[in-house]
Formats: sequence, C-alpha cells, structure tokens
Amino acid sequence: MSVHDLRTFIKGIEELGELKTVRNADWDLEIGAITEISAAETNPPALLFDEIKDYPRGFRLLTNMFQTQARTALALGLPTDLKGVELIRPVKNLLKSVSTVPPVFQSDGPILENIFTGKEASVLRFPAPKLHREDGGRYIGTADAVITRDPDADWVNLGTARVQILDEHRVCLYVSPGKQTRLIAQKYWEKGRSCPVALVCGVDPVLFAVSGLGLPWGLSELDFAGHIQKSPVKVIKGEMTGLPFPASADIVIEGEIPPPDVESEMEGPFGEWTGYYASGTRPSPIIRVNAVYHRNDPILTVLPDFKSYPLSSYLFLVFCAAGLWNEIEQAGITDVQGVWLAEWGMRFFQVISIKQRYGGHARQAAHIALGAREGGYLGRFVVLVDDDIDPSNMADVLWAVSTRCDPQTSIEIATNCWSSPIDPRLSPEKRAAGDFTNSRAILDACRPFAWRNQFPKVHTINPDYRNEIRQKWKDIFS
Repeated sequence: MSVHDLRTFIKGIEELGELKTVRNADWDLEIGAITEISAAETNPPALLFDEIKDYPRGFRLLTNMFQTQARTALALGLPTDLKGVELIRPVKNLLKSVSTVPPVFQSDGPILENIFTGKEASVLRFPAPKLHREDGGRYIGTADAVITRDPDADWVNLGTARVQILDEHRVCLYVSPGKQTRLIAQKYWEKGRSCPVALVCGVDPVLFAVSGLGLPWGLSELDFAGHIQKSPVKVIKGEMTGLPFPASADIVIEGEIPPPDVESEMEGPFGEWTGYYASGTRPSPIIRVNAVYHRNDPILTVLPDFKSYPLSSYLFLVFCAAGLWNEIEQAGITDVQGVWLAEWGMRFFQVISIKQRYGGHARQAAHIALGAREGGYLGRFVVLVDDDIDPSNMADVLWAVSTRCDPQTSIEIATNCWSSPIDPRLSPEKRAAGDFTNSRAILDACRPFAWRNQFPKVHTINPDYRNEIRQKWKDIFS
C-alpha cells in the first residue's frame, strides 16, 4: 500500500484493525493520559480523538501513530509482517541509495480548503494538547515538519522541532544545537532578518520520517521523500513565505522567526522521550504567525513522549538504526548482521550484531558508531553481540552481555562525546557551563575472537527444528 498523505495512512491503520476513535476527551492532560495508558497495552492502537472539549466535531487529533512495527511498515509502504532486523533492512537500503525525486508544484490542493491570515490566523483553532502535568503549556508541534530555505544556497530543509503555543498568533520552538533548522535560521539572523518558516502540524508519515533524518547539508528532505514514496511530493507555494509545503497536509502554519535578540520567549519544560524534564526552560526563538491553512475536518498529528518504555515511535527507531547500520558499512566494516535500539533506551542503548572475521573487528564497528552522526548523537551504551544473537531481542542481548562480557576486559569508555540538553545525566555544573557532552561505554558481548572456537557451545534448538516443531504442534503455540 502506497501512503502519500495522512488520510491514506489512517485508512490503512483502520484496515489493519489498529485504530480506535475516542470522543469527548479534554485537551488539558486527559488526551496525554489516555494515550500513555493505552500505549502500555499489548499491541496498542493508534488513537483518533474527536469532539474534543472546547472544539467542534471534526477538529481531530491523532496519537500513537507508529507504536507498532506493523503501522511503521505500513507508513513506509512495506509488508506489515516485517519485524525487528527484517524491518530495518529495507529502510537501510532506501537510505543507502540517496537518490532524489524533486517535488512538483501545483496551484491547488486540499490544504487550501481553509485559509486564514492576519488576526484570523489563530493557532488556537486547533485542539493542541497539554500532554504532561508539568509541561509549560500546550504544544501544537510534537509530530511536525519545520520547513525553511537556506538564504545562500536556495535549498529547502525539513526538520522537526517541538512547538509550544504562546498565544493566538505566536508560538515558540525548541531546536537542538547543531540541527540544520537552527543553522539556517542563524544565517538570516546574522543578516538582521527574520527567517521565513512553514510549520506542518498535520503531517504524513513519510515527510515526518525524513524531517528527522539529518540528511547531508544541501539535500532537501522533500526530494528524498519523493524517493521513498516513489513519486514526487505535490506541494503548494506559500503565499506569505514562498516556501513549498505539502498540498495534502492537514494543517500548515506560515510565519517568520525574528532574531532571538529581537524577540524570544521561555519554552518548556516538556516531558521528553528520555522520561524526564531534563532540558528545563530556556529563552527560545518564536514564530510570528502570518497565515494558517487547514483541510476540512483537520487532523493534528501528536507524538507524546513517554518514559522511554513504552516506546512512542518505532518510526524513529527504524530510521535511526538503519542510518547507523549504513554509517558502519560506509566506513568499510563488513559482516554487520543487524542494528537495533532498545525500545526502553533508544539512542542510549544501541546494539550491533556482527560476524567476527578478525581480531578487533567488532570494536571497529563500535568506534564508528561513536564517531558517526547517527550513532554519535546523545548515546550512552554501544553493545556488540555475535551473529547468533538477534539484536532486536533484548532477552537475547542481555543474555549475551551476562555470559560473554567480562567487566575487566570487555568494557571500554569514551569521553567528551556529543550529547544534548535533554540528556538527564548531565551534571548541573556541565549544564551551567553549556558543556553538552557525555561519556559512552562499549560493552563487548562477543565471544573473544582469539579463542572463539574454544568458547563453550550454546545448547538451544536449531532454527530448522524449531520451525518443524512449531508447525507440528501449532495448536499449543500462540
């Protein structure tokens, strides 16, 4: 199934039997609580909220979009029975062949069904939720795409940011240091100009996925989205900014980001994916809203961050693991069997399965992970396992750590690594100094290469016999 917009994706979720509609919930905390409790269930459904308190029927909100591997596969047009490393593999191949399919401009599209400018361009016409009790306010941007244009090279970038409502006509956004959205905005600010911006808050899954990738500088995520969905993204030229935004988006906000020394506001706190309020509050850039566009019966996409487990998005996990796998192979490291991020740790707990060919082979893969862009940002542990271990099976991984990892010789520490203000383990002193670096541990849970053949044999059922028994006795297995 090809997914080119949010509505098609929701229809596909419904056909999978993984969609529930929730009516009459309150945008103030209740939607967040319902979402978090539902997320902890086995095979949690996507939740489509309607008739939200203070809002008319039809102004809807979608949460838990990517919380199962089946929905993540659906979003990317892949077979919905793919799981674990087999789901990572085709995404890895997509990312490896970074070809481009430029967007196609058109003069009309569903996003133009409702247009508001000036005083009528209010962001409060949408049921933006307050998700966690200690959050600093209502957030309209948690599953979004932030569109900007490099003023020097004239290429269009898509990034993600969390976006907090300040009032009807202003929002503030938090973008991590070093991210491309911030770097582009700084180019405008250095010239004393405001940065034009389009914020897509009802976003389709492919555009949301590519917005979080961090593609090479100068490569537009719009072009790469066309490559993933195998057809050009259809876009409209914004009246206020001239920026392209998806013709089939559900909600788009146009505006400008003035230099922070001209206008900024305190953003946060916000309950982050780490499970903490780590980054606190800080002065952040604001967007002055000039225009609001939405489809009839608009859908606001929302990605509440939970304590890391239950996982809020397999989409992020899949793209991060696939990108890391490619980075290791592009450095010349062969025989990587799979890469995964622990659902309860995400970037903090990366697992690499490798078929060892020579002494030091596994450690090479870990060192690349520490230095690469995808693996190097905001990590904690890199775990190495042999090719008989499924990196997506945490019971298997922890068994290997428990039985093959020697604390004296198998753990290696790296310091001064790239972290972020959302890292809960940063000391108050480092935060005060603006030192957003941390340490990493490599846990080598591979059989020592020099005596791997003398390592005790594993006793377990071989895969062929396991399948034979499952077929013969299928009535007793779930």
